[in-house]
Amino acid sequence: MRFILFDLDGTLIDSTEAILYGFRKTFETFGRVPPKDEDVKKLIGLPLDVMFANLGIEERVEEFVQTYKDIYKVIAKDMTVLLPNAKEAILLAKSFARLGIVTTKTGIYSKELLEHFGVMKYFEVLIGREDVKNPKPHPEPVLRALHLMNANKESAWMIGDTCLDMLSAKEAGIKSVAVEFEYDKKLHECAEIIKKDALKAVEFIKNYSEKEKA
Repeated sequence: MRFILFDLDGTLIDSTEAILYGFRKTFETFGRVPPKDEDVKKLIGLPLDVMFANLGIEERVEEFVQTYKDIYKVIAKDMTVLLPNAKEAILLAKSFARLGIVTTKTGIYSKELLEHFGVMKYFEVLIGREDVKNPKPHPEPVLRALHLMNANKESAWMIGDTCLDMLSAKEAGIKSVAVEFEYDKKLHECAEIIKKDALKAVEFIKNYSEKEKA
């Protein structure tokens, strides 16, 4: 049996619109000039406190994070979509592997989004930001997911769209496949295998696994 861990943003879902809206409204709430959209996009995948710090917020970071969460949870479902071929990727993966989610998003919101799209039922575990002390690129989120699934590293894969995903997988000692998305412009520097989308990544893992059996 194989084990596949998926990142969320940029891998299975596109919540860019919701994230950008959330940051704009949060900055406006505190009377600050909102950052440029491109500056926010460069940071997607990092924990919220790190994103705000990189956008110049040095004080009251926790207040900014909580305000963002309050805004995001209201608009997330309406401003988020499944990426093309994402559901097909999940269904194919489920046919030969056990599945989990490893994300730096808040776990409860991530679960609600996946339930909204009707795909949460395919995943055994979901590791969100609040479930670990050290988020990606630290290996802790991946290792925690593997532990909860009672998975062996030799049969485990990570699929993600940023170097945070690739580094986390590498440090955890599992294989990985990257998918192309707009967030990480340096993906080619950290990923050995890059596919067009999650479906192509899953097809690669399936073929790789079948060759191992042969």
